[in-house]
Amino acid sequence: MITEQNIILHLNVTNKNEIIDALAAKLMENGYLKDLNGFKEDIWKRENTVSTEVGYGIAMPHTKSSYVNKPAVIFGRSLEGITYDNDSCHLFFMIAAQADATDEHLETLSRLSTYLMDELFRAKLILADSVNDVISVINQKEQEEAEEKSVEEAILADSNTKYLVGVTACTAGIAHTYMSAQSLRDAAEKRGIQMKIQTDGSSGTENRLSDEEIEKADGVIIAADRTVDMSRFDGKRVVETSTKRGINNANELIDEVLSKKELYKAANSTKASSDAEESKSGGAFDIYKHLMNGVSFMLPFVVAGGILIAISFMFGVNSSNPDSGQYNAFAAFLNSVGGTAAFGLMVPIFAGYVAFSIADRPGLAPGAIGGMIASSGGSGFLGGLIAGFVAGYCILLLKKVLVKLPKSLHGLNPVLLYPVLGTLATTIVIQYVINTPISSFNDTLVNWLTDMSGSNAILVGALLGGILVSDMGGPLNKIAYAFGIQMITAGVYEPMAALMCGGMIPPIGLGLATTFFRNKFTDQDRETGKVAYVLGSCFITEGVIPFAAADPIRVIPANIIGAAVGGALSMAFGIELTAPHGGIFVIPIAINHPIIYVGCVLAGSIVTALIVGLTKKSVVMNKEIDNGGIENVSDVEGAI
Repeated sequence: MITEQNIILHLNVTNKNEIIDALAAKLMENGYLKDLNGFKEDIWKRENTVSTEVGYGIAMPHTKSSYVNKPAVIFGRSLEGITYDNDSCHLFFMIAAQADATDEHLETLSRLSTYLMDELFRAKLILADSVNDVISVINQKEQEEAEEKSVEEAILADSNTKYLVGVTACTAGIAHTYMSAQSLRDAAEKRGIQMKIQTDGSSGTENRLSDEEIEKADGVIIAADRTVDMSRFDGKRVVETSTKRGINNANELIDEVLSKKELYKAANSTKASSDAEESKSGGAFDIYKHLMNGVSFMLPFVVAGGILIAISFMFGVNSSNPDSGQYNAFAAFLNSVGGTAAFGLMVPIFAGYVAFSIADRPGLAPGAIGGMIASSGGSGFLGGLIAGFVAGYCILLLKKVLVKLPKSLHGLNPVLLYPVLGTLATTIVIQYVINTPISSFNDTLVNWLTDMSGSNAILVGALLGGILVSDMGGPLNKIAYAFGIQMITAGVYEPMAALMCGGMIPPIGLGLATTFFRNKFTDQDRETGKVAYVLGSCFITEGVIPFAAADPIRVIPANIIGAAVGGALSMAFGIELTAPHGGIFVIPIAINHPIIYVGCVLAGSIVTALIVGLTKKSVVMNKEIDNGGIENVSDVEGAI
C-alpha cells in the first residue's frame, strides 16, 4: 500500500496548505505526477467540497486526477500536531488515483479508514522510530486483516456454519430498531455465525429478507415492539422478543433460537394449530406490542398535524378565527389540515392498527370505525385504545365462530361478515358503554390540568419527565408519551412540552459529561457522546442507552433526576408544545417560549452531567501489544 520512498516521518510544516504542498511535492519528486500544480488544483477541489479531516487526529486528502502517472499513497506524520480545518491532526495520508481509474482509490481509502479505526494501529504509527517501522506496522495490519478474512471465508464455506435471520422494529423506528440490529449482528459475528437483519424503521424496510434467505436460515429472531408480518416464518425456529432485549441480551437470544425445538406455525398456515391466533395475543408483551403497533402508525399523523398547527400560530394565535383581526386564510387552511384532518384521523388510525395487530387485516376496518366513534363521542385517545382491543378480539371470536359455516360461504368472511359484524359489535360497545364514562374522565383530567398551577404543576412536570426516561423507550416511556398525545388532542399542551424536555435531557447530559469530564470516559465513550448530543437534540432519548448499559447505577438515576428537573421547570414556566416530536427542529415554531424552553433543557442536562461526572471514577486504559511496543495507551492518548 505504501512504499518507503512515500513516507515523511517528520513534516516540517505549520498549516493545511503546507501539508498538501509537502505531500504533493513528494509524489512529484518520486515520479507519480505529470504536473504538480494541476494535481494540487484537483486536491483542493475535493477539499473545498468536503473536508478530508476524519477525526482521531487523521486527515486523508485524496482525488482522481488526469495529472497522475500511476496511483500512489503517501504518508506524513507530525508529532506536534497541525491544525487541519477543525482539529489538530498528526497522521496524514494522501491518495493519488488516475482519472480513468475505477474505484481503486476508494477501495484504498476504505481499507485505510478501516485500519485507522484501530486505536493501537494509530498508536503504533505515532510511536514508529523509522520508515521501516512504519512499513512493518502497515504490513502487520494487512496480514492481520488477511487472516481475519480467510477465517470469515472458511466460515462461509463451511456448510455446518449456522445462519440466522432477524427483524427489528421499534415504535418510532428511529433508534431501538437499528441499535438492536447492530447488537445482534455483532454477537453473531463474534461467534462465527452468519446473520442478516431486516430493519423496519421510520424510513421503511431496509435489508429486506428474501424467501430463499428465510428458507435456509437455522433460526429467526424477531426483536420488535410492534407487529411484524410473521407469515413468512412458518415452519422455522422463531424467538419473538422486544428491541430492548435485542440490545442487551443478544447472545442469550442466539442461544435460545438455536436450541429451540418447536417450530413456528403461522396463523394462516395449513399447519397452524387451533391455538395459533390465541397465542398471538395472549401475553402481557403481546398486549404491549399491539398498543405500540397502533402508536407507530399514529405518530406521523400526530407529528404532521401538530407542526402544521404550530406553523399556523406563527400568523397569530387567533389567525384561524374568521372573527379575529388576526385572521389569515392560509393560516386557517393550515390549522384545518392539522387540527381537523390530521388530528381527526389520529384516533381512528390508532384504533385500526391496534385491531390489525391483534386480528390481522380483518380487524382494521372495525377498529378504525370504532376509533372514529370514540373520537366523535368525546372519549378520544383512551376510547380509541379500547376500540382497537374490542375490535381485534371481536374478530378473533368471529373467526372461531364462523369457521363452522359451510366451506362454500367462507369466502364471505373477509369481505362481508368480519367487517359488518365486527364493526357493529365494536361501535355498540364504544357508543353505549365506553364513550360516556371515558368522556367524563377526559373532561375532569383536562380541567384539572388546565386549572393546575404552582407546586402541583411542578410535581406533574417532574413526574412526567422522570417517568419518560426511566426505561429509555420501554413501556413506562410509551405510557407517558401516550398521555402527552392524549392531552394534545384535548388542547392541553403543557404536558407534552415537559415530556419532550425530559426526553432530550439524558443524551445531552451524557454528551456534556463526556465533554467536561473527559478523564472519566474512554475515547469510544467520548465519540459516543458526540452522537448523543445530536440524538438528544432530536428528542431521541435512546441515544443514552450505551452509557446506561455500561454504568446503569450512576447513569439511570442521573437521567431521571435531570429529566425531572427539566420537566418541572417546563411546567413551572407554563411552556406549551403543539407538536409531539422533533426536538430542536420544532422549538422555534411549536413552543410558546422557545428561549426559556432551551434553558429548561440545558438546566436538566447540566444536572445529569454533574451527577454522572462527579460520581464516576477516572478511566485508565491499559492495553498491551504483542511486540511490547506500547504498554499504556493513555500515554499516547493526547497524541491520537
